[in-house]
Formats: sequence, structure tokens, C-alpha cells
Amino acid sequence: MDAVRRPVAVFDLDNTLADTAHRQRFLERKPRDWTGFFAAAPQDPPLARGIELVLKSAEECEIQYLTGRPERCRADTEEWLARHGLPEGRMHMRRDSDRRPARITKLEVLRRLARGREVRMLVDDDELVCDAAERAGFRVVRARWAASSQALKEAQETEGRT
Repeated sequence: MDAVRRPVAVFDLDNTLADTAHRQRFLERKPRDWTGFFAAAPQDPPLARGIELVLKSAEECEIQYLTGRPERCRADTEEWLARHGLPEGRMHMRRDSDRRPARITKLEVLRRLARGREVRMLVDDDELVCDAAERAGFRVVRARWAASSQALKEAQETEGRT
């Protein structure tokens, strides 16, 4: 299948491919320590179920990554993906100054991708992102294999940081 015509499988990172449990402590304090939270990301252990799914999806799809991480985390994130043997793929990151909720920013990217390609699926742990994507007609795989964090959920929705 021609790479240009291959469908796209879109994967979130935090709590989908990367286990953020060890850095949740940075979000449980007030004010939240976003610098510490993102600085600890390179030490995230991989989540086996997410890794298996991205590798299997790469057999038929072009892989792209869609994360709420800010652009300033790009180098660390690319290094993490390579270190864990994940497929190369375009990475869509949040502009450093963008504080809109992930359910809005991620849906914008999905719609843009769908203008020229089949988006086979979105894999994400954020229920609000998943709900919005499903309402927009996208196939969603809900990544429910990581421990959920109330602090992270609140931060995603109210502070637009991840």
C-alpha cells in the first residue's frame, strides 16, 4: 500500500503509551509544578498494552502522535519514542501558549488530518477527548490501561496543559 494512501492511526502519549504515575505528585500540589511534571516525562515507563497496539497498528497504518504536551517537550518526547522502539511518525504537540482543553485542540488536529486521509482510529485515555472524537465520527479506542489520576484530569480540562 502506498504510504500516502495508508490510513492514519493516531496515538496519545501520556497514560496511553507512557505511564505518568510517577510524576503525578507534581500536579497534586498548588500551584501545580508543570516544569517538574514535564521534566520527569523522559523517565516514564512504557505501557505494554499501548505499545502493543501501536506496533500492531503500524502494520497497516501510518502512525501519528497527538499529545497535549507542549512543543518545548518535543526533543525529550521524540527520544522517549525512539528509546522504546516505537514507530517514527508525525507528532502533533500543543503550542507552548495554548491553554485550550485537549478535547478542543485534539479534535481540531483530527479534523485537519481527516480532510486528506482516512483516520482509522484515535487511541487516547482522556474520556472527554474520546467523547468529542466519537461525536465527530471518529473511531476511538479508549486507553483504560493506566491508573487514572484526578489531578491530571482536572489539569487537562481546566488548565489545558496536557
